[in-house]
Amino acid sequence: MNHLELPPLDSEYILSQAQLDEYAENGHILLRGVCSPEEIAVYRDAIVSAAMAHNRETRPIEERDTYGKAFLQVMNLWTVDEAVKHFTLSKRFAGIAKQLMQADGVRLYHDQALFKEPGGGHTPWHQDQFYWPLGSDHTVTLWMPLVNVSEIMGSMTFASGSQREGFVSLGEQISDQSEAFFDAHVQAKGYELKTAGAMAAGDATFHSGWTLHRAPGNVTEQVREVMTVIYYPDGTRVIEPQNDFQRADLATWLDGLPAGELANGKLNPKLA
Repeated sequence: MNHLELPPLDSEYILSQAQLDEYAENGHILLRGVCSPEEIAVYRDAIVSAAMAHNRETRPIEERDTYGKAFLQVMNLWTVDEAVKHFTLSKRFAGIAKQLMQADGVRLYHDQALFKEPGGGHTPWHQDQFYWPLGSDHTVTLWMPLVNVSEIMGSMTFASGSQREGFVSLGEQISDQSEAFFDAHVQAKGYELKTAGAMAAGDATFHSGWTLHRAPGNVTEQVREVMTVIYYPDGTRVIEPQNDFQRADLATWLDGLPAGELANGKLNPKLA
């Protein structure tokens, strides 16, 4: 598709003070109509096509582990498809992230398509920032369905207020172990659980990198097509990796920059 035919996604989406307060309190927020039906229809075609072209998971669901059953995951599609690039680098999305993080500027960490297939398993409790060697507590992830999503397709559930703990000691990668560990942790802390519920294509949730979240399996016959984009404040510095996943992320997304350096690798453009 000629990029001149793509909706620009540059217009502002201004949040109210009440919405900013809600996010600061809970560590997550659901925003309606971040993309219009017309906009998301155009970008859905491009994202689905790119994700399927670059998906490397070919095993039947029953042969995968818990992580593999949760979703098909394809990262950094913005680097291989011009239309996806316009979506991922959207000034509108970055502007929302900037407001939520109360940052002077915003950089891209990476994008990823997360497609939960029919019969796909649950996504266990986890913290996204377990994987990121970033020295900031103000990271944020956009989670946008490309199709209308019902709760039984795998809509998100958040533990409200859990972001204030930061990294939870003995944090786990997405696994059966993280589900058991964090389920007990959430119950012990008494966090209120908030489910996004039904979302229209183009709605979006935004959540902090430290907010505990999960999603149920997809019991429908339709793929739960979701695109995510991760942001962090401009000026964030790299930290010494705390686990093998952060070491891999440092090499992949941040050019292997040494701890203490600004997190401004070639894959981390400033967006707002």
